Amino acid sequence: MVAMNGLEKFSHLEDKIYRTIELTKALRQEKEDLERELVTLRSRAGARDQLVAENERLLAEREAIRIKVQRILEKIDAVDPEIAEAISG
Repeated sequence: MVAMNGLEKFSHLEDKIYRTIELTKALRQEKEDLERELVTLRSRAGARDQLVAENERLLAEREAIRIKVQRILEKIDAVDPEIAEAISG
């Protein structure tokens, strides 16, 4: 009876070890998956930051062009108000 009890304890310990090994494998796989996802998200964030910067640059450029066109129209208006009225519609 004592030997059987020791054998049962050993078998129980063996089961725990196998479950621990399987859990470790699953956790390692999950960690690898999360690390890949993190790389992807960082890449997307970098691309997003580049797009935001490009958008800001284009908006500033558009504003500069708008100001230049407005100045040209004001100069045309100063020279010939009829032409300015025809251009602006």
